Amino acid sequence: MFLGEDLLAWLTLAFGAALFVGNFLAIVKPPAKQLDEANLERAPVVRSVVYAGIGLVAAVWALASLISG
Repeated sequence: MFLGEDLLAWLTLAFGAALFVGNFLAIVKPPAKQLDEANLERAPVVRSVVYAGIGLVAAVWALASLISG
């Protein structure tokens, strides 16, 4: 198979981990200064937590799929 048998699991792990880390860091460490008035001062907390949770579930699921088989 092109690019390996576990391509979907690896892509899910990469996107899930990126979704988790990006949203987690948006909550924990917001930007030091604003570039313009169009951007928010802080990330929306509830939405960021939900997206981080979805990313964590996807990454853990993909990691479990890769480990198990």
